[in-house]
Amino acid sequence: MNLIIVGAGAAGMMAAYSASLQNKFDNITILEKNEKAGKKIYITGKGRCNYTNFSDRETILSSIISNSKFMYSSFSAFNNYDVFDFFESNGVPSKIERGNRVFPVSDKASDIIRCLTKVLSENKVKIVYNTNIVSIKKEEDLFYIKDDNGKKYISESVIIATGGASYPSTGSSGDGYDFARAFGLEVKEPEPSLVPFNAKEDYVKELQGLSLKNITAYIYDGEKMIYEEFGEMLFTHFGVSGPIILKASSYIGNILKKKSLKMFIDFKPALDDKALDRRLLKDFEEAKNKAFKNSLGGLLPTKMIPVIIQLSKINPDKKVNEITKEERLILLKLLKHFPFTLTGLRGMNEAIITRGGVLVSQINPKTMECKNIKGLFFAGEVLDVDALTGGYNLQVAWSSGYAAGKNA
Repeated sequence: MNLIIVGAGAAGMMAAYSASLQNKFDNITILEKNEKAGKKIYITGKGRCNYTNFSDRETILSSIISNSKFMYSSFSAFNNYDVFDFFESNGVPSKIERGNRVFPVSDKASDIIRCLTKVLSENKVKIVYNTNIVSIKKEEDLFYIKDDNGKKYISESVIIATGGASYPSTGSSGDGYDFARAFGLEVKEPEPSLVPFNAKEDYVKELQGLSLKNITAYIYDGEKMIYEEFGEMLFTHFGVSGPIILKASSYIGNILKKKSLKMFIDFKPALDDKALDRRLLKDFEEAKNKAFKNSLGGLLPTKMIPVIIQLSKINPDKKVNEITKEERLILLKLLKHFPFTLTGLRGMNEAIITRGGVLVSQINPKTMECKNIKGLFFAGEVLDVDALTGGYNLQVAWSSGYAAGKNA
């Protein structure tokens, strides 16, 4: 082969497309361990596929948490607007939603994969499925690749686009790290990122399934606030998840690996303490003859009310007009500072992406070629580059894949 790409994910397929543009009659083959391409793409954006973000260059690059500078060159050569145009011009009408997230109009990730495989077929790229690569070696100017059935492939260049170690059920089992190490390359130990948190308190787990919108979360390391974000979150059987929680894991994951942290939720961030107290007084006046447990429906979701009552230690059957000022202020504090303890991160099975991977200092950022091994390229999540949710990680895959394919 002229070029073999290991992995038919986002980076691998974009690399194949880019390579095919150089010469459509080159012998380009993707080797994929699964029975179909883009298995991880199918589950992105809850199956809707938030495939890029329509924000400006600065926003995109600032949303890359690890090694954003490494992505400057490849992003400049094939940016988010180029990706948008690629899918639009190849039959995937797209739409821009809140936070400049880009989705297919159909809300179907399958349309993204169908588009990619169709373009690759038209450009004479071959995809070989159910092929699990076990070794890649270089002898003189050629790469020798072997699968688990003993079949061998020989190629002038190789792009490793095997993904990270998150969601191993999609085939991302960390093979690329082993291939890199076999070539003597250094790999930063992979860790889960964009991942939910475990929580200590049972009352948090009792709220399983409750989704909150327009709240603010605060996370503290001792007395120091280390994270603050407004948005949506979700209570689970183990703790908390949802957009602002996944984003938090990119920033505080390393700290949480070492110690527990306190988290607080402000259910009413639009109201300061005085305004919320006025609201409580108004609600209490309207419900003055009701039991306390029946007076909170306008303030809180039904599932949250028993927990707030439990933490407030106010008798649930107490008449509202008998509640003291001190009790009201306790309730106010809970509404502005609902407390619980974060005890750790969930594992790779629940992580959206992997932090860590092949150290980028060993890779040419313009070409994605290994600096010391001619013809060996890396693209996508196998590299030590990770970003926030919002289409940014797939953009890293598209840009790095495009650069690798063009130069391989």
